[in-house]
Amino acid sequence: MSLKTRINEDVKTAMRAREAKTLGALRLLLAAIKQREVDERIELDDAAIVAVINKMLKQRRDSFEQFAAAGRNDLADGERFEAELLTAYLPAALAADEIAEAVAAAIAETGANGPGDMGRVMNTLRTRLAGRADIGEVSRLVKNRLAGA
Repeated sequence: MSLKTRINEDVKTAMRAREAKTLGALRLLLAAIKQREVDERIELDDAAIVAVINKMLKQRRDSFEQFAAAGRNDLADGERFEAELLTAYLPAALAADEIAEAVAAAIAETGANGPGDMGRVMNTLRTRLAGRADIGEVSRLVKNRLAGA
């Protein structure tokens, strides 16, 4: 079952169960997917949908931090709920050792030998680890490995 089909089925389930918060969050996700499909005039595959979900997750995390800092716990709780719901649609996260192996393989594959080659390594890893690892953490690992190379 494709990711988009799964989301649509979950919308129907939320409607039947009268779960307003879940339904609202899922409708926002479907709207973001549909908007990207209309803008680019393509049918999104699972990898592209994961990219949309990651973008929405980043927005939710940023909003959560701002609301929490402002003492707006009611709004922060809503953002946290939506982030948790979106996270359920991401592929299983990789373990730290698997990420380290992927970084080492990408460095060897691209022939990177210093910080100037970080862009090539990150482009390789970004496609391989999309949705399965925090790209910021991967970037930090690559920077450390290339600084020591």
